[in-house]
Amino acid sequence: MTEVNEPRRRFLIGATSFVAGAGVVGAAIPFVQSWNPSAKAKAAGAPVKVNIGKLEPGAMVTVEWQGKPVWVIRRTIENVKNLAMEEHRDELRDPDSEVNQQPEYAKNEYRSIKEEYFVAVGICTHLGCVPNYEPDGRAELRHALFFCPCHGSKFDLAGRVFKGVPAPTNLIIPPHQYLENNVLEIGSDATTR
Repeated sequence: MTEVNEPRRRFLIGATSFVAGAGVVGAAIPFVQSWNPSAKAKAAGAPVKVNIGKLEPGAMVTVEWQGKPVWVIRRTIENVKNLAMEEHRDELRDPDSEVNQQPEYAKNEYRSIKEEYFVAVGICTHLGCVPNYEPDGRAELRHALFFCPCHGSKFDLAGRVFKGVPAPTNLIIPPHQYLENNVLEIGSDATTR
């Protein structure tokens, strides 16, 4: 019968346990790190800053926020007047924005903080197409609008949907705020900080 070398046995058990434990930790680290969002994913949901200082009246700039196009439009004086016209309101499905698709500070006839600037997610509420900005309007209307080429939905320059089109609701107004007079931040506001 052979004698068991007890110190050697303890050393081999300890060394094997240490190597196995290190292997488990080494395999677990990438797995646990995969639970955290990537830098790209974090950036996709982060607020976006837009300098609107050089945006001319009637012009539009599109930025990406959360993987969606967001429009920033500087409305002309005529655009602002047309939004307030009572006869224009009669053409709209939800002129008072009763369906909650905008922050509280944008629940007005302009659906914006400043009536001169309009900020909206540029996706039709019907089936997700991107409407075209038509600053000169269409033949049947006297004012600028957004026209969805997929199924013909129309939205005014406050993102309110017209009656008789497939889109069921107004365009979505994202959270936004003015950091300075010419710097707009999309994706955060005083209520989200």
